[in-house]
Amino acid sequence: MTPVELSRTVLCAVRRAVEGGELSVVVPETVSVTVPGAGGWGDYATNIALQLARPAGETPRHVAELLLPHLAGAQGVSGVEITGPGFLNISLGSTASTSLVAEILRRGPRYGFVDGRTIGDDSPPNTPVAHLVRLHASDEPRALVVMDVVARLLRSQGADVRTSCETGSPEPAWATVLGVAGVAPQEPAPLDLDPDFNLDPDLGLEVVRPVPVPTSDIAGLLALGRDAARWALLHPAAHDRPRLTADHLVQRESNPLFRVRYAYARTRAVSRNAADLGFTARPGDVQEATTSLRHEVTPLLADHPRVLSRAAAHRAPDLLARHLVAVADATLLLLPAVLPLGDEKPLAAHRARLALAEAAGAVLAGGLSLLGIDAPEHL
Repeated sequence: MTPVELSRTVLCAVRRAVEGGELSVVVPETVSVTVPGAGGWGDYATNIALQLARPAGETPRHVAELLLPHLAGAQGVSGVEITGPGFLNISLGSTASTSLVAEILRRGPRYGFVDGRTIGDDSPPNTPVAHLVRLHASDEPRALVVMDVVARLLRSQGADVRTSCETGSPEPAWATVLGVAGVAPQEPAPLDLDPDFNLDPDLGLEVVRPVPVPTSDIAGLLALGRDAARWALLHPAAHDRPRLTADHLVQRESNPLFRVRYAYARTRAVSRNAADLGFTARPGDVQEATTSLRHEVTPLLADHPRVLSRAAAHRAPDLLARHLVAVADATLLLLPAVLPLGDEKPLAAHRARLALAEAAGAVLAGGLSLLGIDAPEHL
């Protein structure tokens, strides 16, 4: 069950409570479900009870108590608990997790992408028409890299994107090392706009303006190479100054980029090792031995479409970069339990764990691709 599907399930619970006369509120159009915070429980949490408490004239906890039985009996939900002032924490059954893993393996690195069509193409009539977004960047390396990734994120969410920069042709070294060639020339944007992203009403452009790389640091940035340089520019928020040091090249746990790429490479390695042992991935129940690890990985995988949507909507590649670090860290904890140990024969649980690991690998590969960073098969 994806967050979107769970959101619909929560809405159905609210609707049933209203129709049964337990609540007197207007059923909202959408419900937010997120990964539980500190002190939370289960796979997801929602603040719908807090949202409805005032219009219902009830306390948030009482609203949560009214909704709990409607949620607890829903298909795919294995448990519901109330925490704090009235948060509903939801645990999904293994069937829901199995369906999620199967969906990720089916979509591969494009999991979380939204299909759309541009105006004038020959896609089926019921395909949503992509809205046009025009991005503009100054002739500065970080602005060009951020614009490139924002364009990728927007296209992944169905938008039709056009990019431009002041010169139209970035410095050859920037294009070669950073991969930022291929933008159209455009008149420079006004200089009196706010930082980060701005809308220029005259040109109809969104101006990309992150904290720039100091001119004296550009040579050091290019020396990092494409993957490390792009990560150094994208991992910090646009309003933060990037840290351009050789730490991005170090192959150790202290380097987030290394952990993300290493986690992906390890998912590929366990798939190769499983093939050598004669078994392949099959979504299913990972069994009790790794249930806690599943609860670490699965919500992050399910949350991936929402992260892509938010990163595109807020023009914030750093949201995706930080999400990939969280997925990688959870995946690295799972991987030691994937393969049989010693003389142990491969069981259905091993196939299910392998499927979960491959799903995590697909999310990491897709995310790195959107950032314009290589996902290595071997590392």
